[in-house]
Amino acid sequence: MILTVFGATGGIGQEIVRQALAAGHRVTAVVRDPARFPVTGRGLEVLCSDLKDPRDLRPAVAGQDAVLSGLSPRRRSDAGITARLTRSVLAAMEAEGTRRLLVVSAAPLGTPPEHEPLLDRAMMSVVGTVLKPVYDDLRVMESELARSATDWTALRPPKLLDKPLTGEYRMAVGGNPRSARSIGRADVAHAMLSMTHDPATLEQGVGVAY
Repeated sequence: MILTVFGATGGIGQEIVRQALAAGHRVTAVVRDPARFPVTGRGLEVLCSDLKDPRDLRPAVAGQDAVLSGLSPRRRSDAGITARLTRSVLAAMEAEGTRRLLVVSAAPLGTPPEHEPLLDRAMMSVVGTVLKPVYDDLRVMESELARSATDWTALRPPKLLDKPLTGEYRMAVGGNPRSARSIGRADVAHAMLSMTHDPATLEQGVGVAY
């Protein structure tokens, strides 16, 4: 496949690029600061952009099989950045006619499963309250996806961990797995790559967790 990755300097973004290159895909990594991007490899092209102007992004998305975004706020003070930058990505994709887009969202935006244990419901509620500005940002982003002309998927992981790739995790299309508490960034990247051609995930939020 021919892929573009936004947010490639982040933990999930770097994993997407590494795993895609290892699988033999051609990857364009769009970064704001090349000095923070340590990944190298055959089939990799690195483009520098602040993602503010959709016109600058059109060459990065033109003719691609899929676009994957690891864009996300790193802290509460970053709230608003994900929706704003994703809006630029969407505009560039729509201008070029590129359809497939997968993004990272968060578990608190998903529908709780039936018979979710009370403790897990309480934990999710607390997290959602403490990080409300961050999740409000992601809700706006998902609203932008729903209004777009893209074939989008929003992955909704719970707490993110720095763990080696396992390839073993649970997924729930349209909701969250039961007692979804954590998942490694490498496995989120793996899930995103595995869904690029999965029609069941189109225009859906997908919960992923161990």
